Amino acid sequence: MQSRLKFNVFGKIMIAESSTDGWKLFVLGGDGKRSPADVVVPGFIRENELEQFLDDVFHEMATRERPSVRRIPD
Repeated sequence: MQSRLKFNVFGKIMIAESSTDGWKLFVLGGDGKRSPADVVVPGFIRENELEQFLDDVFHEMATRERPSVRRIPD
């Protein structure tokens, strides 16, 4: 079963989709189009670890207004 999760990564919307190779990460543009993110998510990262993984990778983008990554409910 394929999973699709959406995250607010310090103000940037990203979508993570599971695949046979692990997770594929996309950036959602203002026009609704998806672009591949320039980040490889290791295959051992589990669904419940994605939020922390994204927070760790993109922590330089944190601001006072956006201090952490948040999952966006479907």
